[in-house]
Amino acid sequence: MIRIILVDDHTIIRDGIRALLSNQDDIAVVGEASNGEELLALLTTTPADVVLMDMNMPVMDGMEATRRLHEEYSEVRVLALSMLDHEEYINRMFEAGALGYVLKNAGRLEIVYAIRTVASGRQFLCSELGMKFLQKLMQTPTPDVTATAKKTDGLSKRETEVLQLIAEGLTNAEIAEKLFTSKRTIETHRQNIIEKTQAKNTAALISYAVRQGLLT
Repeated sequence: MIRIILVDDHTIIRDGIRALLSNQDDIAVVGEASNGEELLALLTTTPADVVLMDMNMPVMDGMEATRRLHEEYSEVRVLALSMLDHEEYINRMFEAGALGYVLKNAGRLEIVYAIRTVASGRQFLCSELGMKFLQKLMQTPTPDVTATAKKTDGLSKRETEVLQLIAEGLTNAEIAEKLFTSKRTIETHRQNIIEKTQAKNTAALISYAVRQGLLT
């Protein structure tokens, strides 16, 4: 069971996320806080595996709270859940110790997948931000792609197909449907791709796909 604490200064947001997660058998919301200070106090009595952390909050914001968690509760993973999509904020949040970053307009399936990914100790970046970074990469001059195209570090044909679809912004469920297989199989392919490419998150996978000429 993944124990979750929701940290957001808006009650309606916390209520919405709690409702969104209520039908997940492997996820339980064990506490709520309206700022970082309340979170740190709550953690003294309420163990948790993942904290869903808002950025803009009074008293102690999400950035400072994440730094404090990284220092005092290193076993607790932080998944940022914010409307802020500026690259500077995202980079600073990862530098503070967050393992994942999801925008508040993400769908239920992506948020649930993000929680499970971060709980397992892996990094996660939501697909919208991944596509935003991809567009930035594609606007930047790169070395001759044709010289390195298709050198996919031992990826199988199916793994290459999955990587291409990840880079195009599809979720695991959408990839599974497109390739006529199960979501669990796609998750396995995704993990194999990460291990073979040494990519740390979705943005890194997209960057890799661009470098290898898998996107037109």
